[in-house]
Amino acid sequence: MATPTGQGAPGSRPSVLLAVAVAVATAATLVVNYLANSLPINGQTTGDVTRRIEVFFVPAGYVFSIWSVIYLGLIAYSGYLVVSAIRGRRDSGAARAAAPWYLLTALANCAWLFAWHHNAFPVSMLLMLVLLGSLIFIYLRCDARPAASAVELWSVHIPFRVYLGWISVATIANATVTLDDAGWDGFGLSEPAWGTIMVIVAAALGLLMVLRHSDIAFGLVLVWALVGIAVRLSETTSVLIAALSGASALTVAVIVILLRRSSSRAPAAAPRQQ
Repeated sequence: MATPTGQGAPGSRPSVLLAVAVAVATAATLVVNYLANSLPINGQTTGDVTRRIEVFFVPAGYVFSIWSVIYLGLIAYSGYLVVSAIRGRRDSGAARAAAPWYLLTALANCAWLFAWHHNAFPVSMLLMLVLLGSLIFIYLRCDARPAASAVELWSVHIPFRVYLGWISVATIANATVTLDDAGWDGFGLSEPAWGTIMVIVAAALGLLMVLRHSDIAFGLVLVWALVGIAVRLSETTSVLIAALSGASALTVAVIVILLRRSSSRAPAAAPRQQ
């Protein structure tokens, strides 16, 4: 009998083929991202393009090391899906529900690199929106299927929360670069002013995800990005204050969620003996 997702029951041929497709997509994504900077594509690395356009919503270079965490998460997801498909592991089905959309994220990720390295910023923006939209669909499908085990949580749910958190930041940055390259005057506002607005938007998004969805992973990614923006733009007072304030508010929100979870798991006190 087919599962409600229409992808075949665990252990079935369609399920195994889907898992293999996901593994191949992950491998292709890793290879293209490696070649993008080792060749590099169009004679410039991804960072070269970013540094050439001076905008006020780009974090310090070290922040981009988060891609290592994201790729490790995608490898874990791919491995989990393959093992689940072969062994017929019973879980929430989130990994299989995410798979078709994950294939689209891999395609968008690779295509974005070519557009970015060739300075085709409007095209890169469109591809970034495809990537963001696909990750949102994945997030919703995972959110509707709570993890059945710690392994599933860390191999499926957490990786996509981190990925979505970073791509949310990257989408804002991509939009800023695209508008700047197009010569947009920002309705007369200065670039630092727009940078400050974008930082506030990012922080508000992070707070929404933490407080509404109790999504600690998403919130921590935003903290990482905002601190990185503060480091890179420490001489721009408005952006520095907004980034540090946003990071502080998100940190407090994450701590509150952790305390709530801790208190909800604490055993009830034993009744006092008379």
